[in-house]
Amino acid sequence: MFAFAAVLAAAPLAIAIYAYVGYPLVLLVIARLRPRRIDTVAGAPWPTVTVTVPVYNAASKIRGTLEGILQLDYPRALLQVLVISDASTDGTDIVVREFAGRGVELLRLQRRIGKTAAENAALSVARGEIIVNVDATILVPPGSLKPLVRVFDDPTIGVSSGRDVSVGDTSQSETGAESSYTGYEMWIRDLETRVGSIVGASGCFYGIRRSIHAKALPTGLSWDFASPLVAQKQGYRSVSVPAAVCIVPRTAEIRTEITRKVRTMARGLRTLFYLRALMNPMRYGSFALMLISHKLLRWVPYLLAPISFAALCLLAAQSVIARMLLGIVIGGLLVGTVGVYRRRSAASTPIALAGFAVAVLAAGIRAWWDALRQTQTATWEPTPRPGAQT
Repeated sequence: MFAFAAVLAAAPLAIAIYAYVGYPLVLLVIARLRPRRIDTVAGAPWPTVTVTVPVYNAASKIRGTLEGILQLDYPRALLQVLVISDASTDGTDIVVREFAGRGVELLRLQRRIGKTAAENAALSVARGEIIVNVDATILVPPGSLKPLVRVFDDPTIGVSSGRDVSVGDTSQSETGAESSYTGYEMWIRDLETRVGSIVGASGCFYGIRRSIHAKALPTGLSWDFASPLVAQKQGYRSVSVPAAVCIVPRTAEIRTEITRKVRTMARGLRTLFYLRALMNPMRYGSFALMLISHKLLRWVPYLLAPISFAALCLLAAQSVIARMLLGIVIGGLLVGTVGVYRRRSAASTPIALAGFAVAVLAAGIRAWWDALRQTQTATWEPTPRPGAQT
């Protein structure tokens, strides 16, 4: 019984170490031994592109986003800009209509049905061969679209993902942890691209062949995660494009980040369950193993965390070492909780990091709870990003 409890107590940490350290090392070795190439064609004609911007109540941000899109370096005759308003009520539609004379189109949904449903609806009016999704709260530099689209010269590629760059006030140390994680995630995607295919695209800025996007996705799922999976089912691979930068302002408060992480992780879990056939190595080979390593094994520790904590409590009754570890865990949770609820002006780096860790842990546990209960999160609230406001 003691040995079994020890295994349960250690399981989340062991799995996390593999997912965050072991898996990248495996990718690094494979990428150096047999890297995959992206074959582009110099001077090839540019395809038609539809830039879609799903939005809900983003009147304070959408103007800056659209100004950035209209400055993109891409042949204007080949570019359609389409804003899908999810029944916004704050004047977002009024702002978007101001850009009608500059070619921006508005598709207003009469009732609020959620981001994924908005992306599904866009296909009925989108004219581009390539659909590029842009989040309403981010900024896309002028030179980012062409690299994102150019990779589709390679007929084996079905999805291209931009490089998120998290920016904000450097004094916000709690969101500095978020920025570091974003950089780590981009590095993993670069390695996966060199090995063969990424297993999830950036929700802020990604491109997909229209043929892959043709079938609607259930509204409780996530298109940015599902796109590489659907592409893989159709025989395409997906890649990260370092030159396709998008600027993502960091959230101002860690408690806001918890809400966002719960929503995105729960939707990710439901998407993974819906497309679970992609985790079959007998059929999808290395892609299945990458999907399991990058996604499932990152999320499993949150499911096991309460069981692991209970096992550690049982061990503490019999072992001095277990009691010490339990004390460290409880102390870390208390410090992290302070980090979540403290004022930013009182920040210190250890407390900020502990707060970020506790926030992620709480979000992961809550996301599993919502996913297993099949709590629907089809609609979404815009994540407050002060730096994105104009």
